[in-house]
Amino acid sequence: MRLIVDGQPIAFDPGDTLLVAMLRADLHPTGGGCLCLGGDCPHCLATVDGVAYVRTCQVAAKPGQVVERQHQAGYPPLPETHRPGPTVIARNRHCDVVVIGAGEAGRAAAVEAEAAGKQVLVLEAKDGQEVVGIYHGPLVVARTNEGMLHVHAREEVIVATGAAEIQPVAPGSDLAGLVTARAAGQLAAAGIDLGRVVAVGTPPDGVEAAAVEGELVRFEGQGQVEAVVIRGADGREQRVECDTVSLGLGFHPRDALRRMGRDWRVRAVGDAAHESDIPPCPAAGIVCPCSGVSVEDLDFIWAQGFHELELVKRATLAGTGTCQGSVCLPYVRSFLADRGQVLQPPFTARPVTRQLTLGEIAAGAHHQATPRTALDGEHRRLGAQMERIGGWWRPWNYGHVLEEYWAVREAVSIGDVSTLGKMIVSGPDTLELLERLYPTNVATIKPGRSRYVLLLDERGYVLDDGLICKETDTRYTLTFTSGGSSHAEMWVRDWAASWGLDVRLLNQTMTLGAINVTGPLANDLLDRAGLTDRPPYMGYARGVVAGVECQVFRLSFTGELSYELHHPAQDSVRLWRALLELGADLGLKPHGIEALLKLRLEKGHIIVGQDTAFDSTPRRIAHEWAVKLSKPEFVGRQAIIRTNKLPLDKQLVGFEMDGPAPIEGAVIWHNGQFAGHVTSSTWSPVLGQAVMLGWLYFFDGELPAVVTIDNRPARRVETPFYDKEARHARA
Repeated sequence: MRLIVDGQPIAFDPGDTLLVAMLRADLHPTGGGCLCLGGDCPHCLATVDGVAYVRTCQVAAKPGQVVERQHQAGYPPLPETHRPGPTVIARNRHCDVVVIGAGEAGRAAAVEAEAAGKQVLVLEAKDGQEVVGIYHGPLVVARTNEGMLHVHAREEVIVATGAAEIQPVAPGSDLAGLVTARAAGQLAAAGIDLGRVVAVGTPPDGVEAAAVEGELVRFEGQGQVEAVVIRGADGREQRVECDTVSLGLGFHPRDALRRMGRDWRVRAVGDAAHESDIPPCPAAGIVCPCSGVSVEDLDFIWAQGFHELELVKRATLAGTGTCQGSVCLPYVRSFLADRGQVLQPPFTARPVTRQLTLGEIAAGAHHQATPRTALDGEHRRLGAQMERIGGWWRPWNYGHVLEEYWAVREAVSIGDVSTLGKMIVSGPDTLELLERLYPTNVATIKPGRSRYVLLLDERGYVLDDGLICKETDTRYTLTFTSGGSSHAEMWVRDWAASWGLDVRLLNQTMTLGAINVTGPLANDLLDRAGLTDRPPYMGYARGVVAGVECQVFRLSFTGELSYELHHPAQDSVRLWRALLELGADLGLKPHGIEALLKLRLEKGHIIVGQDTAFDSTPRRIAHEWAVKLSKPEFVGRQAIIRTNKLPLDKQLVGFEMDGPAPIEGAVIWHNGQFAGHVTSSTWSPVLGQAVMLGWLYFFDGELPAVVTIDNRPARRVETPFYDKEARHARA
């Protein structure tokens, strides 16, 4: 039986691991380093059948396996071609107690739990159940031959993973021919010829070895160890020639699983619960072979003032590599104890303890399908180019962007705005919730009226925008942006719960469809559809449109006369088709997002998340009018008061320029200096020029009047660009 290593076939015997098979062929997996055969070190790693970072000491050799050695010189090479991996499934199991490890201590713990009437599940890596992490729950995640296993423990997780052998840290520790004492015994039992063996520390069982005593100084050799140098009690060095060095330097617990789950009803038993042996402070050599951290690196970091283990870990990356500190942790603790005279506890362990494939990580997780509105089929039937926008499938255009645009500006058009966030808030404390949440005066909104509002966080930054619509004193409708509605809902619910207010919240985003009827002939179309009693601008009313019960909102994102018809989603198709038929001779054409973006930009309307940034305050986006600081309380008020005292450093402003519109994101220059960037841009058919919104920095306390964008002059102008008096929207 043969497998393939670095393109060459090698033979193996039944029962061999990949590591044993390679050593039998005189091939070290990584070129050198101390082998432990316990899965604790990074020195036996290889890429196996396209999967990197495989511990060859724990994988059985199989005919035809393709192994690529991960040499010490670098990381595994990236694959030249895309190689899809197999689908990895995830299974869920529930029990009272999970025992990790089936050694003597693990078996005893399992018997004790079963005797107490507990439902027990034992997971053992040698049986193909390798636990890689413990999460809140507690949830134990294991990699198995059948996929990922997610075990939910109702009562307790018991870690019985034993102890790992301490590895050497000395010059030459990257040579081949170094093995731990337990590994030496296992290799000899497998028939591997170890040659002349020198034992440093505790000698191996069942192996003839020359024992030496003293302090380990260094290993010598060219690629392969040829001698080990020991310093005796008298200070003299002794050089002992050898082919293999067996190292019995002590043990430290395999307690990473316990350390990552110490607050989640997780305990260790057996050797995993013992304190670590602490080796002498290393004088030289590589402490962390995963990240290449040397003793000199630790000295440098100590001199910079990093004296705590968690900080040293982050500053050097020691403990963050493949073995997650199994090799370096005892030595880093020893180093810090030598320098600071205090033995610090091990660092916090975080899942995972083994490298996983993306398929294994994603097993059991499912992609949240991109939602579609009830009109999705209608858009596709009309030939729409569909795109994922704001978390939804939406029509980008119907093939004729300018026709859609001019239908809005000169005739009538309909658009699907069902994706807008929609929420009903009711209850005796509704007004108090909204007053404390929003920076506007909510109490002054009259029944049947609505108001544009910003949603701020505690720092006074803009999270979202939308409308507040008042039905009664205890019932309001809130709207949010398509992309921000999910977060906005959580935000409102969290504050309502935090303040202990008596309110009811109902998210209607998915259950209500919404169609925007917009354009100079919108009233004519709605007359034909039976809606003759329409609300005034920024008004709200209920009515029947083409036989469909609707909530009618009079507002305008396009800059023209507009109505939003909110209705049960099951009626969307019927209403859409009726409007198309009724408006056929009025020049009606549905418009997509591409046309809508032109229309809204001509009116200077912002899109939160595109025209705003994480630090956008109302003042920075020129929306101070939406904030009423006369209110005694609202989320973000104190931050607004504080930041209003600071001089503005940048502001969202409008630009116009001749010629085609520059790309969104284009850099803005002023006198050769960086001055900001464009957030939104389009060619305006109605204005015959390019219009933009962008962030512009102040220079000497002033905003430049003329800047350079795309190597062309651009003029700063007030927004809106189109219909500055809003006569069209208020018609």
